[in-house]
This record gives sequence, structure tokens and C-alpha cells, in this order.
Amino acid sequence: MASPVARPPRPRGFWQRLDQAARDLAPSALTVLLVLAMGIPLGLPAQHGLMPVPAVAAVYFWTLYRPGLMPPLSVFGVGVLTDLLTAAPLGINPLLLLLLHAAVLTQRRVLARQSFLLVWTVFALLAAATLGLGWILRIALAMRLLPAEPALYEFALTVALYPAFSWLFVRIERSLAAAG
Repeated sequence: MASPVARPPRPRGFWQRLDQAARDLAPSALTVLLVLAMGIPLGLPAQHGLMPVPAVAAVYFWTLYRPGLMPPLSVFGVGVLTDLLTAAPLGINPLLLLLLHAAVLTQRRVLARQSFLLVWTVFALLAAATLGLGWILRIALAMRLLPAEPALYEFALTVALYPAFSWLFVRIERSLAAAG
């Protein structure tokens, strides 16, 4: 007979449950804030094509290190919000982010123990696949060839800023672990 799996004690009071819920929602809430921040109009010409994609970095990081805090429903919601803010065809970003989420889940046991340089390199490859597929889907929906430069700028900025995003996410992850 298998021994029962030890479960962490459940928070007893209302405030403890509220605190736990807030900690569990922190990665998704931070991702939403980053997506909203990237959508703030700055008055720059072609601003949309010059923005990094923080949702890709956040879904990658949290799925890799704390997948329970970035469930598929949150990934889907972030994708819908990204579609709405970027005027993308509804459904493209949820699909792309869920595919990224699934890809990271399949490799997380190996990747989570690797050096930052390897994790960043894999991020660059997955970001290229995710953003490249997004560009191809937009072409298919528009039924015409779209310029590649905005997608390339998004990719370059997203990969270049991943260390900064990662630094922020690590700080939050450590504070969540210390509080829990």
C-alpha cells in the first residue's frame, strides 16, 4: 500500500488564505502589469513593432521554475489581453503562449537545473519559434505578406531584455518562497 502524500498545511484563517491567494496570483498579476506597461502609448512611430513581448518572457520563466503559479488558464488570459492591447487577431497570442507553455513544460525538468546562459539560449530559440509562428499566422489571416522587421525587432528586444525580466522574476520568486 502506498503511503499518503504529505500535503502542506492549509492556511487556517481568512487572512492566511487571502495571503496565499495573493502569492499564488503574483506571477500572473505581474505578467498582466508588464503587458499593460508595454501597451502604454509613448507617441513613438511604429511603437508596436519596437516593443518587447514580456508575456513570452513571463510564461517561459514561470512555467520553467514555478509552473503551478502560471497555469494554462492564466496563460490564456494573458494571451487574450495581449491580443486586445496589440489589436492582434483574437486568439493568436493565447495559442502562441499556450504552445510555449506546453513546450517549456516538456523540458522543464532538464532546463530548470541548467546555467542561465543555456536557459537564455533556449528562451531565444523558443521566442524565435513563438514569434515566428505568430508572424506566419498573421500572414495567413491577412492573406498577404507582412513586413518581417516588426517581428524581428520584437524578437531582438524580447531576447535582449530577458535577463532583466528574469532578474525581476527571480526576486519575486524568492520573496514568494521566503513568505511561503
